[in-house]
Amino acid sequence: MTLATTRNAIKMSTDLKLPRVVLVDDHPAVLRQTMQLISNEFEVVDILDDGRLLPASVTELDPDLVVLDISLPGLSGIEVAALLKKTGTSAKIIFLTVHADPDYAREAFFVGAKGYVVKPRLASDLIPAMKAALAGQRFVSPCPELAELV
Repeated sequence: MTLATTRNAIKMSTDLKLPRVVLVDDHPAVLRQTMQLISNEFEVVDILDDGRLLPASVTELDPDLVVLDISLPGLSGIEVAALLKKTGTSAKIIFLTVHADPDYAREAFFVGAKGYVVKPRLASDLIPAMKAALAGQRFVSPCPELAELV
């Protein structure tokens, strides 16, 4: 499935009142896996492969959640989250990243993230992180590298 086909499928989604999510990652396989994982409990309203497009998407679509990679072309996920924080968006940010590093995680929370999920734990941690964020709680993937932040 191409990015354009996926976007068309999103636009034809049902009218269920599920929490609305924008996904941002520059790896199509990660986007597909994430969509498959969360599609029963969340409505994916946009997918992006470039963080520079996120502020406009959030303004237009007003999602409840943003699942955002840190390593993106152009602006990093951290930089994009900082921009979103300045706009005063109500969307909760969950970082989904390969960086199991407490310094990255601290920076993510500093710019307003509610969750920090490492990609190897995507299947087990993303939905709990998203639910925690919606409940106003913080979530950190339970792994030895991030133990000091849990």
